[in-house]
Amino acid sequence: MSEFRPARKRVEVSVGESVRILRELQELSQSQLSECTGIPQAAISAIENDRVNLGVERAKVLARALNCHPAVLVFPGWETQLERAA
Repeated sequence: MSEFRPARKRVEVSVGESVRILRELQELSQSQLSECTGIPQAAISAIENDRVNLGVERAKVLARALNCHPAVLVFPGWETQLERAA
């Protein structure tokens, strides 16, 4: 099992789409996520529709509620070369 092939990227997602996807996977409505985070539902909608930037502080709050690392939300399409990762 020393050889592996990384999965091919099938679709590009925006920051807002990554928030929406994770929220839906957790079966949360925007209102429920708003209650968990203290972020107004209108702001969550604007983030998911890429009308406003997520921002680091909001990413931290949303990541806690969505049980993920903030980088998953902020950098959804990030790729790194294994040789360079340290």
